[in-house]
Amino acid sequence: MSDRPEVTVRQARHDDREAVVEFTQDTWPELGGDYIPRVFEEWVESDGETQRTVVAVVDGDPVGICQGVILSDHEAWAQGMRVAPDYRGEGISPTLTEAVFEWAADRGATVCRNMVFSWNAAGLGQSRSMGFEPLAEFRWVEPSPDEAAASTLDVLTDPTAAWSAFHASDAYRELSGLGLDLEESWALAELTPDRLADAETTLTVADDDGVRGMTYRTRTFQREEDGEEQQWAEYGVGSWSDHEALQSLAAAVARDAAEAGAEKARMLVPETPQHVSDAAYARQSISEEPDFVLERDLTRY
Repeated sequence: MSDRPEVTVRQARHDDREAVVEFTQDTWPELGGDYIPRVFEEWVESDGETQRTVVAVVDGDPVGICQGVILSDHEAWAQGMRVAPDYRGEGISPTLTEAVFEWAADRGATVCRNMVFSWNAAGLGQSRSMGFEPLAEFRWVEPSPDEAAASTLDVLTDPTAAWSAFHASDAYRELSGLGLDLEESWALAELTPDRLADAETTLTVADDDGVRGMTYRTRTFQREEDGEEQQWAEYGVGSWSDHEALQSLAAAVARDAAEAGAEKARMLVPETPQHVSDAAYARQSISEEPDFVLERDLTRY
């Protein structure tokens, strides 16, 4: 006879906030805490046809949380998986994840992806146990916003040129065609010509021989760092032919970010020796740790 608690899963409600904050506020104290307490009420308020926040409940109390988001007609994203410390290892996470898979599949999703920090061994192990398979790895290049930054290559703002540059690039292959989603922060989706056309802007560097690099701005946002709010500009993927093209692309990003009023900028790039060493060669700041993207097939649901 199983000693595991009886678990039910339901949609999250506003009155779950106190319990959810209690078991999420100290998830990563060394990193300044968890983002779930800051976004929980917004998640509940914005749930609808394309987003569902669910909680696992034991004896009437929420002990786990996860959110599913529909990114396109066939893509879903899972995020925010957390389980109260006293209930870890009790089957809470699989129950929540299966609920998200079923919800996403009911809305036509054939694949669900998630992101796990590379240092989060527990999260990686849990994702693999639920059938997520390794897909891609990325890091951030962080040009400093500068209105005077000069590119030695021509800078175009044509989404079609950006698509041509991305589709022919190593970045396209290394990232399995993914870039940051335009609506859901920290989510990656298949980058398409339509998504590029809807981006805040696209930046393509080119010379007489053709396109040599591209990126697109997904959003500007406020982020607290060292106790101060800073404006960031975020770029959904960066691809380039060589470190010289990256220098021009980074300059274009620096100028665009400054013109957008940002104090900081970051551009998602593949985590490969070539891309990371190109960034170092071009004297660009690079984030310390990579992040992993994993994928789960939902066609059996």
